[in-house]
Amino acid sequence: MERVEIGMPPESTPPATPGTPGAPLVSSFRVDSLSYDRKSMPRCACFSVGNPAYGPSHSCLIDLSAAASMPDISLTRKLGAEFVGTFILIFAATAAPIVNQKNAGAETLIGNAACAGLAVMIVILSTGHISGAHLNPSLTIAFAALRKFPWVQVPAYIMAQVSASICASFALKAVFHPFMSGGVTVPSVHIGQAFALEFLITFNLMFVVTAVATDTRAVGELAGIAVGATVMLNILVAGTSSGGSMNPVRTLGPAIAAGNYKQIWVYLLAPTLGALFGAAIYKLVQIREEDEPPRRMRSFQR
Repeated sequence: MERVEIGMPPESTPPATPGTPGAPLVSSFRVDSLSYDRKSMPRCACFSVGNPAYGPSHSCLIDLSAAASMPDISLTRKLGAEFVGTFILIFAATAAPIVNQKNAGAETLIGNAACAGLAVMIVILSTGHISGAHLNPSLTIAFAALRKFPWVQVPAYIMAQVSASICASFALKAVFHPFMSGGVTVPSVHIGQAFALEFLITFNLMFVVTAVATDTRAVGELAGIAVGATVMLNILVAGTSSGGSMNPVRTLGPAIAAGNYKQIWVYLLAPTLGALFGAAIYKLVQIREEDEPPRRMRSFQR
């Protein structure tokens, strides 16, 4: 009778690659959380997609095989996806407060928060594997500061985000004129309080983004849901005080379309500082490989 050593799982044939004849549409790859090797886990960095020509490449595509090759996505495609994703986000996040103004508060704060959070979620899930779905200059700068994104691509990404924001804002102005002012984020509290709120909520956002985008221990496949929920939570907290921008282009585009630049520097500076601090703090508390105790292999016999 063949003996099986306890604690050593028998070798098994890997499943067929999804999409091939006879293979499942979704991979059946499973992980025992108490026995897997951290270093062998697939990495999902939904936000920090780089060009191999300028730095390390990251993608949302999960590589379950060492022989699998990462797609070489051109910078033009990345910028196109970033433009479309940012357009969708700004259009949805700005349209909600405009509709709220037009219809005497029909959307409410919860509706405003839901529109922005859902927009972030669907854009990350649909374009994250192409451009990384930054959608936010502050996040792009913070990723570059973490060396998760090449600095040489930062200006191009920011230009795509700014131009998408302006296009979305003027589209809203054409559709909802003369109610464009409702979509501009302006502080309703003291300028210091507004700055602190924007700093803190962007800190929260970038802390979560850094976790799901750069840490293999986080559930990267749920990045869209986690980040969208964080955006919604932040708007519920700060929406009535600072507008809950968290994003310089969320403020810049509507401000240009409406001609309202009141305290705009707050929304350009505070989110960028908050994103840098959020990323840095997560890296300080992140568990490192050398800090982890050895894990015992699970056995079928208790």
